Amino acid sequence: MKKTILLMAAALFSFGVFAQTTWTNDKMHSKIGFTITHLMVSDVDGIFKDFTCTIVASKPDFSDAKFQLTVNTASVNTDVDYRDNDLKGANYFDAAKFPTMTFASTSITPVSTNHYKLSGDLTLHGVTKPVTMDLWYRGTVTNPMSKKDDAGFKLTGVIKRSDFAFAPQAGSAMLSDEVTITANGEFAKAN
Repeated sequence: MKKTILLMAAALFSFGVFAQTTWTNDKMHSKIGFTITHLMVSDVDGIFKDFTCTIVASKPDFSDAKFQLTVNTASVNTDVDYRDNDLKGANYFDAAKFPTMTFASTSITPVSTNHYKLSGDLTLHGVTKPVTMDLWYRGTVTNPMSKKDDAGFKLTGVIKRSDFAFAPQAGSAMLSDEVTITANGEFAKAN
């Protein structure tokens, strides 16, 4: 009897381990962007050109997904070289001291079909804080080129730069405290 229970437990454990699937972002079809208001009258948009993100999930609707993101802060790009160099410097991202920004999800909560609240720990400028974003799972298709499954996601939300001690010298009259985050991504099934 004990042997049967042990075999059943081992089978369930094995199923749980093998049922998990890892997905990695397709760099050609993924983008992380931000928008911040300048001088209270105009918005400035930017992106990060270098990042990696993985998802591990065992459910086809990704309702148990775990996200892990790493962004190279020196890859910030606003299409203005002078501003980009300033953003990489000590007054803003301080890319030499803080070369990466990371996000590790801690929970995913269904809101409606394929819409979730994704919570996790964001580390920016050496400060880690919990954040919650809106996540839309857009579906999974077979990529005709790779013949693998690709899943699509859109993430939106707002963070406060003051929560991360980011550019405190730039008051809210110069740069808004709130920064809108928008990420779109295709993720290829890795296994």
